[in-house]
Amino acid sequence: MRREVLKISGMTCAACSARIEKVVSKIEGIESVIVNLTTERLSAYIDEDVVDVEKIKIAVEKAGFGWSEIKEGSIQADEDRKKKERDIKLLWTKFIVSAVFSLPLLYISMGSMLSFLSFLPIPKYLEPMNYPLNFALVQILLTIPVLIAGNRFYVVGFRAIRMKSPNMDSLIAMGTTAALVYSLYSTWQITQGNMGFVEGLYFETAGVIITLILLGKSMEAVSKGRTSEAIKKLMGLAPKTAIIIKNGKEIEIHIDEVQENDIVLAKPGAKIPVDGEITEGFTSIDESMLTGESMPVDKKTGDKVFAATINKNGLIRFRATKVGDNTALAQIIKLIEDAQQSKAPIAQLADIVSGYFVPTVFIIALASFALWMLSGETLNFSLTIFISVLVIACPCALGLATPTAIMVGTGKGAEKGILIKGGEALEMTHKIDNIIFDKTGTITEGKPTVTDIITVGEIGKDSLLRITASAEKGSEHPLGEAIVKSATQKNMELYPIEEFESITGNGIVARVNGNQLLIGNLRLMQSNNIQIEKVKDEAERLAGQGKTPMYIAVENKLAGIIAVADVVKPGSAKAVKKLMDMGIEVAMITGDNRYTAEAIAKEVGITRVLSEVLLQDKSGEVKKFQEEGRCVAMVGDGINDAPALVQSDIGIAIGSGTDVAIESADIVLMHSELMDVVTAIQLSKSTIKNIKQNLFWAFAYNVAGIPLAAGVLHIFGGPLLNPIFAAAAMSLSSVSVLSNALRLRRFKVSD
Repeated sequence: MRREVLKISGMTCAACSARIEKVVSKIEGIESVIVNLTTERLSAYIDEDVVDVEKIKIAVEKAGFGWSEIKEGSIQADEDRKKKERDIKLLWTKFIVSAVFSLPLLYISMGSMLSFLSFLPIPKYLEPMNYPLNFALVQILLTIPVLIAGNRFYVVGFRAIRMKSPNMDSLIAMGTTAALVYSLYSTWQITQGNMGFVEGLYFETAGVIITLILLGKSMEAVSKGRTSEAIKKLMGLAPKTAIIIKNGKEIEIHIDEVQENDIVLAKPGAKIPVDGEITEGFTSIDESMLTGESMPVDKKTGDKVFAATINKNGLIRFRATKVGDNTALAQIIKLIEDAQQSKAPIAQLADIVSGYFVPTVFIIALASFALWMLSGETLNFSLTIFISVLVIACPCALGLATPTAIMVGTGKGAEKGILIKGGEALEMTHKIDNIIFDKTGTITEGKPTVTDIITVGEIGKDSLLRITASAEKGSEHPLGEAIVKSATQKNMELYPIEEFESITGNGIVARVNGNQLLIGNLRLMQSNNIQIEKVKDEAERLAGQGKTPMYIAVENKLAGIIAVADVVKPGSAKAVKKLMDMGIEVAMITGDNRYTAEAIAKEVGITRVLSEVLLQDKSGEVKKFQEEGRCVAMVGDGINDAPALVQSDIGIAIGSGTDVAIESADIVLMHSELMDVVTAIQLSKSTIKNIKQNLFWAFAYNVAGIPLAAGVLHIFGGPLLNPIFAAAAMSLSSVSVLSNALRLRRFKVSD
């Protein structure tokens, strides 16, 4: 199974994307296909043994649309950006040209009926009653540039009709063509001396409709561009060039030309161009764009560096390990693009409706025209109805309702370091009513830290820490490393080790500064007959808090205890409380013993604890929650919790977005903060609420607008809808849906 992605051109509404999906899905070997109107991309999973991408391209062309390959790296991003800018500029130019000619067209045709324009009278040689042919010919001349500016509606619209897949352009093309044909017929009648046909000129209707649609399309294009700003910002983080060392010389090349194993030079203040491993130098690097941590991270030979992070103060050389689309930044961008390409289940209703929408509108328009003619109304009246129904209908609003909200929602999440893998994950997240947190590295820091120092006799706390850390320098045990790190953070100068022996499972024996030291657990003390009664109660208290007490004896006499623990992250308790306030049940799962687990759970306010759970059993525990009828989210580090993340309804990986996390989780939290779980849920709720609002107004607009255009109010003595106002309403509906989706950019986490 392989995924193929193509850039699609020529789509104007949901009927277009539905048509392409329908045509491509019929090809043998196509497992699934999604065409996203907003991102203009086709994504298909294909059976390589049965079908290749060429068949998809041919099917797209036969359906009447264009395609282009999607290149790798920043070149594609630059091309896409430039093309969108050109398209927006062209649309605005066409609108301006159209407006320049349609405004005088509207003035000439309607001026005599608008009393407020009395200060600007129509020239006598254009008065419709006295010079009807002049009146008609000038309108034709003014209409021609407008038709040229809006020629795309006719090319695409009539082609879609020929392909038996009418779209929004087809509605516009049919409506305005009807107005134009009847107007030309009326002009011909005027030339034959039938002056009464001056009442049958609809040139201004066609001209102003095209102008208003072009205005709506221009505003729509600008709004669409704003929906993908999160991706633009991420793409903008990557530098355009890199300096590599070749034959001892520094050579500056384009970022896309860097290859794996190239030696790259990063100067102070420069951005790291690709992922790599330091081979020479020492520096500190600002990795906030990846981790959210504001403090720079010290880096030395052998440490990894990541593209788009900032080299603060040192000159380093590193070997490129991941380039192009394989860098961490590129993977994050791809994750967001895939999410924006996907469809949420809520979008299915709009897709189904859009597929039948345009043909239904044609039928309603023809039926309305026929019924009004049969009722005895004039051709002019019935034609107005026909044009209004075709023009007011808007499949665009339906098609844009879901993908634009998903684009903005996932983009906003990315800005906050929350990577949501798709529309389905975004929608499911708001349904979560149970969250299971892994303990180590999720609720806690995942790194042992010195928490307590208790001394016996005259020795001080700093002295005890100094001699213990000096001895532990020779140990590779995580608890020993925590003690050494604590002393280093206090800028303590450590003693040299004179003797060192590791006793597996118990601790170490060492000689430091002329003193014999025993450092380890209770068994080590007992086997050496060290009396520990003075600290026994303290040791039990610390153990009850989930901490590990390490006993230290100097010259066979107890000197004190240093307690080490995996401490709770600062925001864990706040996040748990917030989730509970939202009505979500919170549980904790861990392989640790019951006492440690319960101590940590108590500290953060969790009452349901699953302790001593083996790695392979975690997914089974998640399943038990699901069997209770709950929508379960599992939050873990994305590596050892992968099976449980996959089993859960929503898997949330907390960490820096490793490959395993991206594969197994639905959501990746880059900042490793539990409050981001709260943010993800609230963002999901806001996005789904926004989608429902969009769909409601899109449906409501069409349900109310089409009968209004068909003349329902006129039956009861009300007004008739002018096609020009129908066009304005149609454009406004699409822009309003996009504007509502863009409100998500102002999303903030509620307290």
